[in-house]
Amino acid sequence: MTLQHCTAAPEVPALRLSLSDDILREAARRFGTPCWVYDAADIRRRVASLAGFDVIRYAQKANSNIHLLRMLRAMGVAVDAVSLGEIERALAAGYSGAPGAHDIVFASDILDRGSLARVVELGLPVNVGSPQMLSQLGEASPGHPVWLRINPGFGSGFSRKTNTGGEWSKHGLWHETLHECYDLVRLHRLKLVGLHMHIGSGADFDQLRRVCDAMAAEVRRCPFDIQAISAGGGLPIPYRDTDVEIDLSAYRTHWAATRASAEEHLGHAVSLEIEPGRYLVGNSGYLVSEVRARKSVGENWFILADAGFNDLMRPAMYGSYHRIGILQAEPSSACIERRPTVVAGPLCEAGDVFTVDKGGVVVPQDLAVPEIGDLAVFHDCGAYCASMSSNYNSRGLAPEVLHEDGALRMIRRRQSVADLLALELSCG
Repeated sequence: MTLQHCTAAPEVPALRLSLSDDILREAARRFGTPCWVYDAADIRRRVASLAGFDVIRYAQKANSNIHLLRMLRAMGVAVDAVSLGEIERALAAGYSGAPGAHDIVFASDILDRGSLARVVELGLPVNVGSPQMLSQLGEASPGHPVWLRINPGFGSGFSRKTNTGGEWSKHGLWHETLHECYDLVRLHRLKLVGLHMHIGSGADFDQLRRVCDAMAAEVRRCPFDIQAISAGGGLPIPYRDTDVEIDLSAYRTHWAATRASAEEHLGHAVSLEIEPGRYLVGNSGYLVSEVRARKSVGENWFILADAGFNDLMRPAMYGSYHRIGILQAEPSSACIERRPTVVAGPLCEAGDVFTVDKGGVVVPQDLAVPEIGDLAVFHDCGAYCASMSSNYNSRGLAPEVLHEDGALRMIRRRQSVADLLALELSCG
């Protein structure tokens, strides 16, 4: 695979478009509810908008469906993997594990034994997040290619749980102890490819700009002749109608200046990577569910859908906001009453509520009053949604559907109860 190296940003159309109501109704009819639906065109627009970075490396934990990985690979997007399973997903999607390909970078804070064996076998570059990773990798594979993931001492994210920098974060190598890591690189004759910084998911622009300054300073302090730097990820996306897109032009300008500073110091060209996850896929996805009950509870009006937090965990875990729309099962021109609505799911769990804030307080959304059988559609569900689903309450994983070139196709089937039981019944 040859990665696309982009040098100029093309004109890019508006990034946030929506699949039509008819397409979402068709998905529910053909594949049942709940189901995930992704817009391939939206993902393609997002990739195009990052032209100007030499390598776009997708953080597949956002959504690791093999069909999406294949689509991104065909567009020249590289990938990272944070587990043995994600390595195998990338390989199954056609990414090369050959030494020197650098299609896949393994990025973690530890090397479990299975992952260590596989990255050594394949010669995959490792983005190192702890000193012990350097020692373990160096002892198993002297001369192995590595990146250093640096915690610059500050972080930012839309939630404290998504902040990956600063002294309360487990991620990365603390900036004040890097000299010890450089000593380990020398000791084990590891090949230091580049430096990487990622401070959080949904970071604000001012904090992302600080990373540029921190990276430039660390390149000057680094005693090795590196070949690349990585801006990490964390680019925010709009979830609310009032949210605005990040100023990518300004962001590219700051990183172009950082790259120029590194090249001036090192005396040669430096590859500039970016590692988006949510940014590429987040706004592309929908969770389509069916309204199965509605009721008044004191002063609150509830609707209960057939999707639960086993499907969409982000509101329960982070207090994340997802815009919800009510879609009539059969299109009608009739005026529909609206009222403040608490949207919840079917799980035997009090916390199975989607309309909450970061403190867990219920915050109703103003929605049309549905009939039983109408659809509740959750927007902006392409990232950290299907990939965080579970089998809680012995519920199967929902199917995933891709809308591409005017057609819907299933890219993951619904997990059956037989699938769930097979892991246990097979043990006798």
